[in-house]
Amino acid sequence: MGEAWQACIADRKAHWGALHLLRLSAAGGVPRKRGAGLTIAGPLHSLMAVRLVDLTPALVTKWAEHEAKTRPTPARLSWRLLRAFLTWCTEQDAYAPLVTGNAAKTRKTREALGRAGVKRDALQREQLPAWFVAVRQIGNPAIAAYLQALLLTGARPGELLALRWDNVNLNWKGLTIHDKVEGDRIIPLTPYVHHLIAALPRRSEWVFAGAGDKALTRPAKNLNDACTVAGVDHVSMHGLRRSFKSLTEWLEIPAGVVAQLMGHKPSATAEKHYTVRLLDLLRVHHEKLRHGFWKQAGVTIDAAEPSKLRVEAD
Repeated sequence: MGEAWQACIADRKAHWGALHLLRLSAAGGVPRKRGAGLTIAGPLHSLMAVRLVDLTPALVTKWAEHEAKTRPTPARLSWRLLRAFLTWCTEQDAYAPLVTGNAAKTRKTREALGRAGVKRDALQREQLPAWFVAVRQIGNPAIAAYLQALLLTGARPGELLALRWDNVNLNWKGLTIHDKVEGDRIIPLTPYVHHLIAALPRRSEWVFAGAGDKALTRPAKNLNDACTVAGVDHVSMHGLRRSFKSLTEWLEIPAGVVAQLMGHKPSATAEKHYTVRLLDLLRVHHEKLRHGFWKQAGVTIDAAEPSKLRVEAD
């Protein structure tokens, strides 16, 4: 299966994230990039040595039962990719004779992996002042700027980590986000996010730069520490994106505008085919969102120096 899996990744690289897929099937045993110890094998690694002709529904179910005990979320993702992979095999002359049906499409396998729980972690309006104070105290400017920008733009965590300096238009105040759904989307660069980004040193091609010439890795620990300092329950990085969406409800921003800013697919025919919002129109709504956001957060921005925040006392 390993040979066919590599061929599938190469064939589908325009649609799938190759590095992510390789991690799911990696053997592990290499030093971790962050922290001590060695990496563990990916969920799909144990199947790589199995012959395609021997990949039966019973074997896949047994694999699912084992993986679900320790890492159900990566296992569910791996299972979805395994189903897509086996469908791809049936369309290839070299592999179709070795695959009988789709061994991953069984009720037992689905039940073994269970359903994903609904995540509800998000910042509440009254938690914003303490959260901003805690995040702005983080010693690494790139991490502090990244976490704030994540909340203020509603972007996906990986989208902002992949932001390059040539994606930032300081003249027209726009950010080009590489969107996993639509390819690219352009969102307004609001004054405060502009100042956060402009204050960062240009050490590499990445706006939020990490060690050497690499992009910043996900600062989950820094976010957890900031939430602890602020007295806020755990909020994940995707929870910051969820917070952005939740706060737009308070401000009654049109759903289509929010979807376009966040990179969600249009939910109606009119949105998909007839509604075109250029950057200036998005900016109008984003400015309304920004002002409402700061009001809800109890934060005042110095008009002369937008990079400075002052938290209002109760």
